[in-house]
Amino acid sequence: MTEKSTDTIRKKTGPNTAFRLEANKKSKIKKVIGVLSGKGGVGKSLVTSLFAVELRRQGHKVAILDADITGPSIPRAFGVHTKAVANKDGILPVKTSTGIELMSINLLLNKETDPVVWRGPVIASTVKQFWTDVIWEDVDYMFVDMPPGTGDVALTVFQSLPLDGIIIVTSPQDLVSMIVLKAVKMANIMRIPILGLVENMSYFTCPDNGKNYEIFGKSKIDQIAKELDLDVLAKLPIDPNIAEAVDMGSIEQIYFDGLEDCGKRIVDKVNK
Repeated sequence: MTEKSTDTIRKKTGPNTAFRLEANKKSKIKKVIGVLSGKGGVGKSLVTSLFAVELRRQGHKVAILDADITGPSIPRAFGVHTKAVANKDGILPVKTSTGIELMSINLLLNKETDPVVWRGPVIASTVKQFWTDVIWEDVDYMFVDMPPGTGDVALTVFQSLPLDGIIIVTSPQDLVSMIVLKAVKMANIMRIPILGLVENMSYFTCPDNGKNYEIFGKSKIDQIAKELDLDVLAKLPIDPNIAEAVDMGSIEQIYFDGLEDCGKRIVDKVNK
């Protein structure tokens, strides 16, 4: 069976709802977007944060559910260190300086540096609780930052949450084709629409001469996207300013060319 034929089946049958969980009764969430990578180290959490910031900048109410339980980095990127609290109805997410709602395991631990030494079923259960027990008050677009790969937690997110689409993040390396295919095939099996591909660390712009250099090799994302009949949403640069902003917890202050258009494309696609 070809990639296009499996994609056709997915579009006809729609998402698999057999294990779908209900959100907290106080929650109001319109669209849910998963951010997935076939491997670690491609900057998936960074892409999640940048897109969330951009949609918030465009006036939407945005949230991030950090499903990367053993490697939570979202709160630090936003400079959030406040602990989440609960009331009789559920857990309250922590808001960033611009009003983005966050829930991450680091907002519940005694210390941010405490390791999460849990087995798969416990991690998967925690992700479910972030959906069922957290009061997501009024969200237009929720991004779910998923752990790398296509394992237990990714499967839990695909089955349990009402994903309206996923974004696949990759990088320009030799293994990119295989990595993207793994993520695409999982999405097809689970019958979740693919909104598009994002190539992170695509190039570096030299400040001395303004030229772009492909440090990790020539980009293959356009060819792969064409073969799979998918769109390339963005090619993000290697930018020391972005890395510094993440370290400083000031990701909401980052601007660069093309991000606004990318945010609008995501909104258009998920609302089709």
